[in-house]
Amino acid sequence: MTTKNIRKGGAFLIEDVPAVEVFTPEDLSEEHEMIVSTTQRFVKNEVRPNAQRLEHKDWDLNRQLLLKAGELGLLGAEIEEKYGGSELGIIASMVIVENCAPAGSFGLTLNDHTGIGSTPLILFGNKAQKKKYLPAMARGEKIGAYALTEPGAGTDAMSLKTTAKLTKDGKFYLLNGTKQFITNGAFCDIIFTYAKTEGDKVTAFILERGYEGVSTGPEEKKMGLRGSSTCSIFLDNAKVPVENVLFEVGKGHVVAFNILNLGRFKLGAGSVGAAKLAIESSVGYSKERMQFNKPICQFGMIKHKIAEMATRTYVAESTVYRICGLIDTILETVDRSADDAGQQMAKSIGEYAIECSIAKVYGTEMLAYVADEAVQIYGGYGYIEEYPVEEIYRDNRVFRIFEGTNEINRVIIMGFLLRKGLKNELPLFSEGEKVKEELKTMQPLTPHASDGPLGYQQRLVHRAKKVFLFLCNEAAQKYGMAIEDEQEVLATLSDIAQEVYVMESGLLRALKSMKAVGENKSKLKIEMTQLYANEAMFKIAGYAKQVIAAMETGDAAEKQLNALEKALKFTPVNAVGLRRTIAAEVTEVGKYTC
Repeated sequence: MTTKNIRKGGAFLIEDVPAVEVFTPEDLSEEHEMIVSTTQRFVKNEVRPNAQRLEHKDWDLNRQLLLKAGELGLLGAEIEEKYGGSELGIIASMVIVENCAPAGSFGLTLNDHTGIGSTPLILFGNKAQKKKYLPAMARGEKIGAYALTEPGAGTDAMSLKTTAKLTKDGKFYLLNGTKQFITNGAFCDIIFTYAKTEGDKVTAFILERGYEGVSTGPEEKKMGLRGSSTCSIFLDNAKVPVENVLFEVGKGHVVAFNILNLGRFKLGAGSVGAAKLAIESSVGYSKERMQFNKPICQFGMIKHKIAEMATRTYVAESTVYRICGLIDTILETVDRSADDAGQQMAKSIGEYAIECSIAKVYGTEMLAYVADEAVQIYGGYGYIEEYPVEEIYRDNRVFRIFEGTNEINRVIIMGFLLRKGLKNELPLFSEGEKVKEELKTMQPLTPHASDGPLGYQQRLVHRAKKVFLFLCNEAAQKYGMAIEDEQEVLATLSDIAQEVYVMESGLLRALKSMKAVGENKSKLKIEMTQLYANEAMFKIAGYAKQVIAAMETGDAAEKQLNALEKALKFTPVNAVGLRRTIAAEVTEVGKYTC
């Protein structure tokens, strides 16, 4: 990245971002490319040959592979060197997650350990705690797990029932409760968990499996990710030393929410990696499968699927890397020598809670689409276990539930945006008022001869932002503080914000590529951007009508719908032609390419 501007979270809805600022896959350094190669070789040579053993829950093999990953430096990218890590940073951590996708269930095992199974300690642990646990975790000798969910506390995580009472001598807490759906639960050594102290004070704790009163339940029989461990953790007067309180008593919610931000972002990255795998597999099959005397990749509707799969993966990839660049830039402002460096990092990452939720929602739903279409391309064979897309299809379903359901993440996106608006951190409402006046004179968008390859798409993105600001302001005025009860409206507004962000991310990446290597070498990126912007505008128009219909009736609804009709009217591109061109390029290469 040439320019290092720190943007406010959510500011993309108001500001025009120069393409040069945006971090893209093309900006990866030689060091990052080496990490990509190392991860890919590890998965290919060590994990995939053992896929069947892993699917049959060979926990000893899981531990052996984690030790090998530790030797390669794949477990310590975000751990400081003085605590045994490589301290390579968030970009390195992201590409490891993305390139672990072909590892299947083991990818979850590894990413859970390095993510929510280590991050609480990295960000909120004190020096003594880090010194005690992190070196062994970076080497893969000690495996981490994260235990927040309970039978009665899922999305509403802070309603947990687990309690922690201080012993009379003040040396231990006794924890009682049940934690559910714990990844790595069968063989983890370190468990980050939460309990209520002194009534309703949620506090985070570091548990060791060997502590008195800690036990595990049987493995859950899951739809997918069968080779990863998922079980309950039972705490029966679990005896935890007071020095294992993580951060501060009563501030467990701070730990939990900050950990989830990073987890959501990484889930988006993992979804991109899995989508690429699904595309490569299904495109390869489509070139071999003959029907009516020609390969099915030559049929129009298969071309449609391949192009859509690749295009949605392109904008998701562009989005994830863009967010990674934002996080990496803001983390450079952290004083790593300070005692509270971890909390500074958590706060910095929290600035992009909106974007992290977008990465999670869009990425996992993109993958759901890609995996589904991959199975469809395979036809009946896609439903058979011996073919790879069946596993991808099963494994990805839970991604829309992990790290907060996509429903709650949609509420989070709008909740954070509205909060920023009310605090005047972002001028959402004043900008919305301006757009209300502008709507009266807005004209339909049409391509101009002077647009160049993407000038028209830039104007589409700009118009989409205007529409969002108008609708957001109208909803805030209509419902006031009661807007939190209007989840359907919030979710639809969130979908518009999401479409704006991913559309713009693909656009900025293509613009940056054009400047760096020219229009000809950026052709596929340009075509994918043109296609996605076209389809996104149709979606946004539909979402906008839904919001107005939910908020207004009679003449008021008619007036606003008429104004939006003109503002959202645009000249569509030849989507069929673009899809055929994109599909031809992807099919020739035989895998995802841009």
